[in-house]
Amino acid sequence: MRIATDFPYETTREDVRIPMPDGTRLYARIWRPVTGEPVPALLEYLPYRLSDWTAPRDSQRHPWYAGHGYASVRVDVRGHGNSEGLPGDEYDATELADGVAVVEWLAAQPWCDGGVGMFGISWGGFNSLQIAALAPEPLKAVVTVCSADDRYDNDVHYMGGSVLGVDMHAWAATMLAFVCRPPDPEYAGEDWRELWLTRLEDVDPFLHTWLAHQTRDAYWRHGSVCEDYGAIGAAVLAVGGWHDPYRDTVLRLVEHLPADRVRGLIGPWSHQYPDRGLPPGPAIGFLQETLRWWDQHLKGRDTGIMAEPLLRSWISDSHRPATVYPELPGRWVGDTAWPSPNATPSTHTLGGDPVLVRSPQHTGVDAGRFFPFGNDADLPPDQREEDARSACYEFPVTDAPVEILGRPRVTLRLRMDVPFGQVVARLCDVAPDGSSTLVTRGALNLAAREGRDRSVPWPPGATETVTFELNGIGHAFPAGHRVRLAVSSAYWPWIWPQSGSAAGFVLDPAGSALELPVRDGDTSAEDAAIAFEPPEQAEPLRVAVPATLEEERPERLVVRDVAEGVWRLEVDPRYGGTRVYPDGLEFSEDALETYTIQQDDPLSARARSAWTIRLHRPERGWDVRIETRSETACDATDFLATNEVVCREGEQVVFHRTWERRIPRVARTAD
Repeated sequence: MRIATDFPYETTREDVRIPMPDGTRLYARIWRPVTGEPVPALLEYLPYRLSDWTAPRDSQRHPWYAGHGYASVRVDVRGHGNSEGLPGDEYDATELADGVAVVEWLAAQPWCDGGVGMFGISWGGFNSLQIAALAPEPLKAVVTVCSADDRYDNDVHYMGGSVLGVDMHAWAATMLAFVCRPPDPEYAGEDWRELWLTRLEDVDPFLHTWLAHQTRDAYWRHGSVCEDYGAIGAAVLAVGGWHDPYRDTVLRLVEHLPADRVRGLIGPWSHQYPDRGLPPGPAIGFLQETLRWWDQHLKGRDTGIMAEPLLRSWISDSHRPATVYPELPGRWVGDTAWPSPNATPSTHTLGGDPVLVRSPQHTGVDAGRFFPFGNDADLPPDQREEDARSACYEFPVTDAPVEILGRPRVTLRLRMDVPFGQVVARLCDVAPDGSSTLVTRGALNLAAREGRDRSVPWPPGATETVTFELNGIGHAFPAGHRVRLAVSSAYWPWIWPQSGSAAGFVLDPAGSALELPVRDGDTSAEDAAIAFEPPEQAEPLRVAVPATLEEERPERLVVRDVAEGVWRLEVDPRYGGTRVYPDGLEFSEDALETYTIQQDDPLSARARSAWTIRLHRPERGWDVRIETRSETACDATDFLATNEVVCREGEQVVFHRTWERRIPRVARTAD
């Protein structure tokens, strides 16, 4: 990583409060170049607390943009961090309307030339797209990283119409722990306590709302820009990583937006900005690449970025299974259109007799993290044990490597004797020694086979054909390896099991097939010309990480109770731990997620999360603690959700609430 200290402009920083039309003020931090001329503004708009949680990341990029001639602005969403107001659901109408108001406020400032860009990763990438679809006039360009165009089927809630056990629960628990944190009196002033207590009284766990909408209804269509790509008027640079669950959004955006105002970039990365150097690499000079985008669309300079291929993507060479890779081998390729004119569908029919697929309920314990962040245990280990719990079909790679780019597709002919179930397909690269590397995967709730907007029970005993896509990928299978398709009826904890799904299904290879998007493996001159500058950032924030005498627990631990047949997965998400900021804030957070299931009982699924957060300013005598406990379970008819929050100021409990909800399982009500 190259640390830049010499910029074209000197910079200043100030914290301000931006007024909303209803009088609520949003907390903002603005880095600006020292110049007498107005400049474009760049906005990153998040609920993740600019004065502490994202401060290290913010310091890497906002001052860098300011040093290159942009006012770079970081704003806390209403009801979060040091902003006033009450917290709402993710991407609700108020959040988006506030975002439009912030864009217009920035454009009206005397130091702004009237042009605004938005950027962000994950939440900030989501609302950048959604605000662009509302088309505020000053918003000219967007850089959206690791974000989704479809809030239902490409987010943390549902996958293939199935409830995401691993992140529906965990992310709701994470956001409960976030929203209960107080404003910081160092920045919010003496009203911090009143703001906090008012905010706490309005808190309701997101999980209640998300589970109340188990099909793709109007709730999920709100904010899903795939409903109308034509509403997006800004130029969009869409960025993703093959190890990020949102990567298919990049493929859809370059397919559906006009080619004169969209470009796509997909690397080997996890759920991170591509310049941070976190596994898997290689990292790129992402800030320099985005500067080309801003200069092109906000300053009217021809930087050559619109002459780049419509989609630049990384194709990984074959690699042995591992839970972390500092860098992956491979190469960059460019496509001038999407779907790629360089890729041809190759269909492989399945062979053999019908087979009963009745996977143990703990199939999926080696799935890896839904959101890899670059930690040591994030990625899937060797898939041989998972393959043994699945029905597998293999296709040898003989004379020449097989390179794929895009979304594989499976067609499966199934017979099922119960109304509800799910099917999961994994594509693996099997080496001559038998090691199995997960390449990509997909899932389908069989009640959603006629559309994600409905729940249609399977006629017991009937045979039907279903087709679904796997997540997009760029991968090269070498000669001598085998392409393995593994099909299972369970995938815990990624997929919450359907009641009765322990019966599995019969897979009939006749009429079943795997379709691969095979790309021409030759390297063209255009491919060879794709290159990026080395990673560069501004000086890092001087955050201290105190030494601890506590023994560090494993990131991912699988425990099997042999006698009871119970499997437990313990996950430490490693979000931040303990750190001390330059302004004196002592910040600590600890989280543990636990997923348990009995190998023969889909109704035994349990997800638990526990969070503890402390915010401490010794010089002020300010000491606040937040503890949250969340559990999701189920029976045949309902999801059972329990959440508890305890907040303390010093030793005094200032807020304590428990929520217990039974939420009907939509699939069961369709009987």
